[in-house]
Amino acid sequence: MREKIVPAQYLQIALDVAGRVARGELAEGSRLYGRSMMASEYGVSPETIRRAMRLLADMKVIEVKPQSGVTVLSADNARRYMENFSEGTETRALQKKLREIMEEYESLNQRLVQVAGALVHDRETFSYAAGPLPNYEVPIPDDSPLIGSSIGALKFWQSTGGTIVAIRRGQSVILSPGPYAELYNGDVIILVGTTAAAEAARHFISRK
Repeated sequence: MREKIVPAQYLQIALDVAGRVARGELAEGSRLYGRSMMASEYGVSPETIRRAMRLLADMKVIEVKPQSGVTVLSADNARRYMENFSEGTETRALQKKLREIMEEYESLNQRLVQVAGALVHDRETFSYAAGPLPNYEVPIPDDSPLIGSSIGALKFWQSTGGTIVAIRRGQSVILSPGPYAELYNGDVIILVGTTAAAEAARHFISRK
């Protein structure tokens, strides 16, 4: 349903007077009441009446003379004014609706960008979390000074940034070794972390 635009008071008064002229209620050559009487009739200020009369005078519907007051000039011009006013009102209504649609579109577009960005972020986070954690194997050298030391005493995570999740010792695997688990010659540490953490672990266990 198309929205109806309510014109300003002076436009409504000008349209009403033009309609009365077009219908012959106000004959050509007749004079209209003064501003004060018309203001009382329409329940508005004299300034509003002045603006309405100025508009009709510009359209040659009436003539305004300082000493003679307001005189009706042309019923044809009054009808033409009414037609133009109707077309102008329709255009203004469409323009207003277009502005509203553009504002709604802009708001919707911003929301679309935000939601799309959040969705991409969530998918990337989910994909990363759902994938296998990177793990590395770090053998303990025969001459490593860490042999015989416990994981907790070495502060392995604080020193390398990697977390030991298992120790392969011969044919057996120790899963989730606690802080008291000791490292022995021939052990292979299995840790999770970044490539940099794995490299730091290799330097850490082979330091002299």
